[in-house]
Amino acid sequence: MPPIDDHPLRYTLANELHARPFPAVEAPCHALLLAIKPARDAVKRDRARDRAHLQALLDRFGAAHPPPDATHHFADLGHAAVKWESHTEFVTYTAFSPGLGTRPFDPALFGVFPSDWLEEAPGVRVSSVILRIDHIPEDESAIARSLADWFVPESLACSRVQDGAAVIASDFRIDAAGHLRMALFVPPGTGPRRIGRIVQRLCEIETYKSMSMLGLARARTLSARMGQLDNRLSETVAAMTADDSRPEETLEALLTISAELESILMQSSFRYGATEAYEAIVHQRIDVLREERMEGRQTFGEFMMRRYDPAMRTVKASEARLQSLAERAMRAGTLLGTRVDVDRSGQNQTLLESMNRRADMQLRLQRTVEGLSVVAISYYAVGLASNLAVPAGAAAGLSQIMVTALLTPPVVLAVWFLVRRIREKIT
Repeated sequence: MPPIDDHPLRYTLANELHARPFPAVEAPCHALLLAIKPARDAVKRDRARDRAHLQALLDRFGAAHPPPDATHHFADLGHAAVKWESHTEFVTYTAFSPGLGTRPFDPALFGVFPSDWLEEAPGVRVSSVILRIDHIPEDESAIARSLADWFVPESLACSRVQDGAAVIASDFRIDAAGHLRMALFVPPGTGPRRIGRIVQRLCEIETYKSMSMLGLARARTLSARMGQLDNRLSETVAAMTADDSRPEETLEALLTISAELESILMQSSFRYGATEAYEAIVHQRIDVLREERMEGRQTFGEFMMRRYDPAMRTVKASEARLQSLAERAMRAGTLLGTRVDVDRSGQNQTLLESMNRRADMQLRLQRTVEGLSVVAISYYAVGLASNLAVPAGAAAGLSQIMVTALLTPPVVLAVWFLVRRIREKIT
């Protein structure tokens, strides 16, 4: 193949498809998930601080640093393997610790992450999960007894996944130590890559579920404020139809409401959009698990349908309400503008009628002045004509008065005709 230049982003975009490989996990073990994000949405993530925080952990155990532009990194800390991932809003640390220990879901397992290192985290904890990975016992009824001891029965979701290749369980509750519990049972001999894929999807379900629930918190926070703006907008629109309403005051009120709505939209658009994206990921990750009901218990998908989907519908309803308020304010502004235009047209019509009346008066005055001007011009014209005609009249035996009398009618008629022609030519 002849040489050809590559697009500058060809390799970058191709490698993006492989940017987050699945871990290889050997059962039995524990997977410990920690997700960290900035304390407030308004605070932009400091990726340099996130990377420095990761490097501080790696330096403690003599592990290698990631490349400068890496979005994920695997490291062996000796007592555990850690996978670090950088996302748009948050970073995740997933540690894999071999063995199960004597105490199920022991909070001491999170000792993989040193306490003083956690205190220096550049953000707050969004989620932390202890995922227990064990082999399926020969007597599967032992699974039910263990789940009854580990989880709250009322919230427990349990199912077979991957065409019966594994059993997953969780109650999606935070225990006394501040961690969410999950359990994964796999048949002996299951490949590490397959276990790693299931672990990755379980961790993503919990992480993206927690991130999407931030949208519900935002919707609840904005609910009271949107109610106030809704009432103010309704009152303002109702006042527009009052006879004594002043368009200037109404316009100022509408501008204030519209400005507040635009501010809320600007502050909330990212959170609403992110919530929609995270919700889609949660459902997609559950779908690829291919769940099958186990012993009549609810599946993860059913749990989400009953507990999670209503929260997401609340977020969507809040977003739709906010958009509706903004559109109503825009329509009210348009109606007010129409009313102002109509009032202005009426004022212009009155002004034009007044101008027409003044024009008629000026026309009548002009015609009056025109008659007077004919007389004045005729007076001077007769005087000039008399000066020329008197000598000729004296030779004919006519007195000056007689000559003037004879000249007056034709001169007045000529002046009147000339003034009329000038007026017709102008108008």
